[in-house]
Parts: sequence; C-alpha cells; structure tokens
Amino acid sequence: MRLKHYDGYKSFQYLEAGVDYKPFKLAKEIGRVPPFEIPVSAEEAKRVDRIFDKALVISLHDHPFVVPEDVREIFEYRRGGRDWTGYEGLAVSGMDVVFDNFMDGTAMITSKAGWKWTDIIHDLGMRYSDLAHQRMVFLAKNVDDFFQAKETGRIALVPALEAATAIENEVDRVDILYGLGVRMMGIAYSEANCLGSGLKEKADGGLTDFGRKVVHRMNKIGMAIDVSHSGDQTALDTIEASEKPMFITHIGSRELWDSPRMKPDAILKACAAKGGVIGIEAAPHTTLTKKHIQHSVDSFMEHFEHIANLVGIENVAFGPDTLFGDHVGLHHVFAGELSIKAAHGKTAFQEVEYVKGIENPAEAFPNIVRWLVLHGYSDEDICKVLGENIVRVLRVVWV
Repeated sequence: MRLKHYDGYKSFQYLEAGVDYKPFKLAKEIGRVPPFEIPVSAEEAKRVDRIFDKALVISLHDHPFVVPEDVREIFEYRRGGRDWTGYEGLAVSGMDVVFDNFMDGTAMITSKAGWKWTDIIHDLGMRYSDLAHQRMVFLAKNVDDFFQAKETGRIALVPALEAATAIENEVDRVDILYGLGVRMMGIAYSEANCLGSGLKEKADGGLTDFGRKVVHRMNKIGMAIDVSHSGDQTALDTIEASEKPMFITHIGSRELWDSPRMKPDAILKACAAKGGVIGIEAAPHTTLTKKHIQHSVDSFMEHFEHIANLVGIENVAFGPDTLFGDHVGLHHVFAGELSIKAAHGKTAFQEVEYVKGIENPAEAFPNIVRWLVLHGYSDEDICKVLGENIVRVLRVVWV
C-alpha cells in the first residue's frame, strides 16, 4: 500500500498554542490501542497491495479528527470548533477520498439551544483554514478530484453534514452550504426537525412538505442525500421523493441486530432499487450480530455480506464512521446529547473498549481489504465496494 505524501504537518501549527488557542492533550492517531492486522498469507498480502495501488478507496462516512486523550474535555475542546485533523493517521489509511462529517455545528454538543446555523459556518471555516495550510488533504468539489487525489498521492476530502437541522425552514440555505463546499447532507439526526423524523422519535410522521422541498433543491443543486439517522418512514419517503439515487452512508441491517440505529431490509432494498448505495457502519456497538455480540471487524463484515447478498454487490460500500481517540468513551460522554443509548436497542450485548480491527481511520480500510481478499472476493468486486459504486452514483447526483 502506497503511503500518502505527508510532510509531518500538525493542525494549526501556524498558530501559537497557549496564545492563539487553548491546547489540549490529544489522543494518539497511531498506536493508541494494540495494532491489529487480519492475518493473510504472503501471496495474499501482495494482492492486497496491488488492490490498493489500482482501486479508488473511498470512505463514505468518517470523522477523521482527533479527540482529547481525556474525552471528558470534548465539550470544551469542541466549543471553539478547532478540530484537529488526523493527518498522520490519514497518511497510512489507504484512503483516497474521505467524506468528512463536520459534527453539524458546535452547538450540537455544547448547548441545549439546538444546532445553530452560525456554528456550522464557524466549523467549516475553521477546518478550511487548517486544511489550507497543508498539501496532503484538499477539498473535493467533483468526482475528477477523486482521481486527481489518487494520482498525486493525496486525499480528497468531501465536506458533509449528518443532518439538515441547522437550515431551519430556509431552503436557500442548501445553496449556501453547497457554495461553502458541502456535497452531502443527512435529512435528520436523532431528533425530528423541519424536514422529518430522526431515529429517536417514537412517532415518525415521515418527510414533511418542507422536507420534500429540500430534497428537490438538493437534487437540483447537486448535493447528495443521506438518511442514515432518519426514522424509517422519513427514510422511505425521502427515497421515494428523490429524483436521483441516494445514500445510506453508515448503517447495518436490523435483521442481524435489532436496533433503531440499523435499517430494516425493506429500506435497504428501496434505496438500492433507486440505484443508491449503502455504506456499512463500524462505530462502537452498532453493527453487532447474534453471532458476534462483541463488536469487531467480523461483525461489521457480517453486515456487509448480508446487505451485499440482499441488494447486490453494486449497491454496497463502506462508511466506517471512525475517529482518532477513545470512541467508546466519547459515546458515554455524548449519551445524553446524542441519544446513543436509545439507538442501541433492547438486545443485550458485550461492550468492548474499542472495535478490534476497525478502531480508527488508519486501520479500517487495510483490514477491510485484507478481509475481502481472505474471503475470496474478486478484484472486480473489491474495487466496486471500495469506490466504484460510490462514483457511479455521484456522477448522477453531482451536477
């Protein structure tokens, strides 16, 4: 696997820590937990390297930023919106493209006032300023940028938002977000908003009339739609309302694990029937199964195989939803704000300290490819799920 052209840059190194901003002791990007590689033979390892050389590797959903070593500091850390991008980890990730979800505004986790429009702008601008001071990662505006990243040993970063809550009832804010580089947006998160219901809601009223206007505007302007965190009826309504194929960027099958965070097979099939793509989720304690009640790369890939068999290999990809730091600890801290406990469902499971084999963006795709090679998938199918399926949809959606 070729490493990216990384020169050692660290976020905001052009500023003076302690003078221009408050520094935090951040988690290690590499080596925070014992390294793990799925064992393969020497010949299989060569094939893995060949696949990384030729395939376009896209993460459909990740958070490639670094959290404080003490996750209890996350609220103060995020309040300034100065998220550190994990450049060191990204350099060895094997990814050519990452859909980076910008946390939907600092207010999401720092106040009860809701997701503020100004916080979205703040977060985008702060991250863009940092990205502009280095050369390895660049903002992607179209599919051609993906191939440029591959050819030049860099990473194309696609700004995305997990929910449209911050646009409130202003459809023109879709245009503004597009102008600011956002190329994908979810409909709702846990709670309902002006567009529809999130997965937390007991009563899902489906996509609202305003939500339909937003879907149509996103279709016209060329912004991809995601329903990973939307309620079931809202997700189905959105798939039906969209004139273009769409994404469920980070999800698993509820048939394998009974949790609101997963989607029933009917929704997965509806998405695929419209030509959409489903990304498999790996955030802690999400894609569990009855066979693998301890979350690991094996339970994650069990969801992949189930969904690929259900909808076809042409409609599946990967949205690991990882970050650099203690993701499990972060979920405990966020539990009240993000309704994570409610999303786990009622089925008992064995909590893990981290998801072995797919703990962070640096190790996710190397192990995904090794698993696929070990389990006999063809190069053609591996290239499809690593990136070709996503590119096919984006060539229709992005105008």
